[in-house]
Amino acid sequence: MIRNVIIVNLLLFVVVVSLLGFRGAKSRKEPIEVFPDMDRQAKYLPQGENPFFSNGMNDRLPPLNSVERGNELKLKSVFSRDYSGERLTDTALLYGRDASGDWVKGFPIPVNRDQMRLGQEKFDLFCSVCHGPAGDGAGIVRNYGMVAANLVQDLYREQSEGELFNTASWGKGLMMGYADRMSPEERWAVILYVRALQRANSATLDEIPPSKRKELGL
Repeated sequence: MIRNVIIVNLLLFVVVVSLLGFRGAKSRKEPIEVFPDMDRQAKYLPQGENPFFSNGMNDRLPPLNSVERGNELKLKSVFSRDYSGERLTDTALLYGRDASGDWVKGFPIPVNRDQMRLGQEKFDLFCSVCHGPAGDGAGIVRNYGMVAANLVQDLYREQSEGELFNTASWGKGLMMGYADRMSPEERWAVILYVRALQRANSATLDEIPPSKRKELGL
């Protein structure tokens, strides 16, 4: 399967290069616009002309007395050094470590159904493509020769919640971090959902209430 994918991709590359040539090569021919709307879309270009304004320029100065603050995900960098707040000092929530620097065990967010749903939503959006819907590493990328971590194996069961949160935030190995895509609360909700996946993976039939077995087709 992987071999066939590689062969098809190589053939496709050869065909595209043969037809279009190498990008960046000098030529007197008109360039081929595959998606002309992307090159010629209506937009205000930097340093472009604009008759709407009195000086005829697109570029605008920031409004008088405006202050750039960034967003909620960058609280520590956008506030002054002397600013203090409970959230900014919550090392467990922000970094997955306690005051002494050890990995947090447990969760600094409420453990309830709403948080579980949030974790599932974010996991399906950001994580399942690699780790698979069940967290067992059987994501779509496996079809292309990429191997993602099996989150339900003992190695990750034995890691503390804080360590898992740190990996989700800043990445590890080939995995990118998601601190710029999810808030700390959302990342913690994902870890909560991962714990649920781990628990479900090792559950036995006797542990499932009889009233729920029918819903699962058991």
